[in-house]
Amino acid sequence: LGKSYAHPFVVLIKHPNQEGSSRFGFAAGRSIGNAVERNRAKRRLREIIRPRITSILDGWDIVLLARYSINRASHTELKHALDELIIRAELNKKPYVN
Repeated sequence: LGKSYAHPFVVLIKHPNQEGSSRFGFAAGRSIGNAVERNRAKRRLREIIRPRITSILDGWDIVLLARYSINRASHTELKHALDELIIRAELNKKPYVN
């Protein structure tokens, strides 16, 4: 298991890997809601992380675990939450600019 960093909307878990690049996983448990809501939560996380991939250090396995309150978060709030978690986890190569 890796080290985790929590936010009310999402939990970031990182673990070093032996690959040349970082890999991402997205999870949403049943507490998020039905299948439609869980898939929506994972889609939102993927959409927000995609432009940030180039600014994330290589060699990590990263799992983003959606929390129940993600359904109430706006797009901007979720972006700020992920940026905060990436910085706290010390995964950023360079500062991300929107």
